[in-house]
Amino acid sequence: MDLWSLGRLGQALQLSSLHSLILDYCRFENEEMENIFAGLKNNQRLQDLSLRYCGLGPQRGLRLGSVICQSAIRELHLDGNYLECSGALALLRPIAEYAEVQGKDQPASADSRNPPQPLQARQRGSSTLNQMTKSSGAVTVKTTFGKMKRKKGVKRKIKGLTEAGPWLVKLYLADNGIDGKGKEGENGLLEFIQILTCLIKYSAHLREIDLGNNVLGQMAADNILEALRARKAGNRPVLKITVTPQISSDTFRSIWENSKKSNVTRKKKKKAKT
Repeated sequence: MDLWSLGRLGQALQLSSLHSLILDYCRFENEEMENIFAGLKNNQRLQDLSLRYCGLGPQRGLRLGSVICQSAIRELHLDGNYLECSGALALLRPIAEYAEVQGKDQPASADSRNPPQPLQARQRGSSTLNQMTKSSGAVTVKTTFGKMKRKKGVKRKIKGLTEAGPWLVKLYLADNGIDGKGKEGENGLLEFIQILTCLIKYSAHLREIDLGNNVLGQMAADNILEALRARKAGNRPVLKITVTPQISSDTFRSIWENSKKSNVTRKKKKKAKT
């Protein structure tokens, strides 16, 4: 896609009813990518964004994180890029910090663990982190006869809108060079794992993370396992996480066991015969 086409697409995203956008295998220059990001800002309809194998480097992480925090995107597919530790860290930091604040202020409950629901009445372009959903009740005015008359057209229901983020439910970061071999070395990997484990512990919305084909190492895998256990202890929903098998078999098995749903079902008690 050329620059003109992407510019038009970015403008159309602000007004479109798209719920999913797939741009896999497209190579973007800086200006082209900015057109897409501009269209996604404050977008309350798009819920699934896929940018697999688009050649996105570490510098894209910060912008992606900002987009996720200012949109309704719930599924983000970034497999096969070059985010490395610094890019992935910049992407996850604002999401993890928000999740930590919410997790500490509001203990996990049935409502907080559910993905965000579409808004019943919402004005376009509102900022989600700073505004509360307004009451959808109609405005009433008093007539000369003293009767209360419903004022028509004051507020219209806008279907398909979801309060903007960060509400990330599924994150795919497979094959992104997230290891200790980049410019940041082991320190970059440690910083990334610190933010990742924070997100695992506190995010009430997250359901799946794919980190396959990233050589995280044994220490990182141990930290992920501890975060999964803390998440379970905090009564948060089960998180499916995929990691490279290049770790000890015991740790790999424990991560798999802690990231799967229990197959135990409760049997209903039979009523006692009278």
